Amino acid sequence: MRIDKFLSNMGVGTRTEVKQLLKKKCVTINDKFETSPKIQINPEIDIVSVNDKRIDYIDKVYLMLNKPKGYISATEDGQHQTVLDLIDEYKYLDLFPVGRLDKDTEGLLLITNDGQFNHQLMSPSKYVSKTYEVISKKNITKSDINVFKVGIELNEGLTKPAKLVHSDEVNKSLVTIYEGRYHQVKRMFHAIDNEVEALKRISIGDLQLDSTLAPGEYRHLTQEDFKLLDIK
Repeated sequence: MRIDKFLSNMGVGTRTEVKQLLKKKCVTINDKFETSPKIQINPEIDIVSVNDKRIDYIDKVYLMLNKPKGYISATEDGQHQTVLDLIDEYKYLDLFPVGRLDKDTEGLLLITNDGQFNHQLMSPSKYVSKTYEVISKKNITKSDINVFKVGIELNEGLTKPAKLVHSDEVNKSLVTIYEGRYHQVKRMFHAIDNEVEALKRISIGDLQLDSTLAPGEYRHLTQEDFKLLDIK
């Protein structure tokens, strides 16, 4: 990879800005100054620094975001802020959200630039369960729990069985679904003559939302996180 492309891809600056840094002898490769933008490097082996700061090679990124309300789960939107507006440092890597959360839904959202990772989590044949904390207009009943367990008839057909459980708090429950239909949780509650007033995703598979993340904050996934997602 050319040094100017590497530095540009790593967010150091535009190609023009990188060429100026090279010209001013601000760039070293393996502790030797380099001025040519055309020189080839191996980003996984060569040590590149700009103004004595090492530039680490980052190819794939996997982030856990605590999505706040009011953000669209998209890469761009002409009218609303997107979840990517919350992430400044990796915009040059063409990030995208894994799946989506509605604008008024908060909680666990994964962000990556790895299409295979996205496929492993979102493919219907490999669909990973997702659990939501629900604040509803009315308390759920035993009958509601049984209906969710069997499946609920929506316009496009019967849903897969879902798990609905009581919470200790009034009008709060937890629901786990095993497919990803449009507005599925809200539509399922509407079908049992109840309405969702607040929705928060708290887990994907066995991966729980990090309780230390405030709304809008994110962190990198760890090896333990990948194990919880059953992704190697």
